[in-house]
Amino acid sequence: MASIIDYAPGDSLFHRLNPITKVAFAISVCMATFFANGYVMLVGLLALVCAVGVYAGIGRKTFSMLGAFTVLALFMFVLQVIIVRDGTPVVAFVTDRGIDTGAHVALRLLTFAMPLMLMLTLTPLTDLANACVSVLHIPYRYAFTITTALRFVPIFSRSMGEIMEAQTARGVEYDSKNPFTRLKLMLPMAAPLLISSVSKADDTALAAEERGFYLRTRESSYRTYPFKGRDVAMFVLCVGVIAMGVAF
Repeated sequence: MASIIDYAPGDSLFHRLNPITKVAFAISVCMATFFANGYVMLVGLLALVCAVGVYAGIGRKTFSMLGAFTVLALFMFVLQVIIVRDGTPVVAFVTDRGIDTGAHVALRLLTFAMPLMLMLTLTPLTDLANACVSVLHIPYRYAFTITTALRFVPIFSRSMGEIMEAQTARGVEYDSKNPFTRLKLMLPMAAPLLISSVSKADDTALAAEERGFYLRTRESSYRTYPFKGRDVAMFVLCVGVIAMGVAF
């Protein structure tokens, strides 16, 4: 069972960019989202990220991620509509200010999350860690910790999926359309997943220590990550994206 944030191999321009350039692109979209106020700009940023995913050959994954985050965005929209009572009433306790605030929160959530997830899908975590160490001079232990935490997400997702498929085959209603029923059935899985996560973390720490984890330095990487013309062009695009966010 593949996770939507697993690395998707490819030979597109975005695959061949320096890992730091991909991080810069994701951060620039997030910064533009923070500065933007208009719906047109927020929707445009979201469309830009989706277009990048389609161009990179991961359109299905991109829209799967969008669908997953849309559920959370709708929840945040409803929550803001309920909480915000300022403005002109529209229907019952719902006000125009609440709808406006909820729509902005939902769009910002989508536009914040999507570029970061897209960056992870287009970048091997090993390259991301090595580039952070060799280019940004981040200590290896910190880069390793961050990328290892990200690497465990799809592992746990697959483990949960395998357990749910096995229990469904035994007659447990994990395929129920009632979300509360599925949540009630998933709660007992928290303990075994937590135990297995501690075991995996211990095994990973032991393996890293045996391979000289504490001796790893910036010069230890066998790969280099030079910036090329396409990276410079992307940095210019990143500046333009931020400027557009500030302007609109």
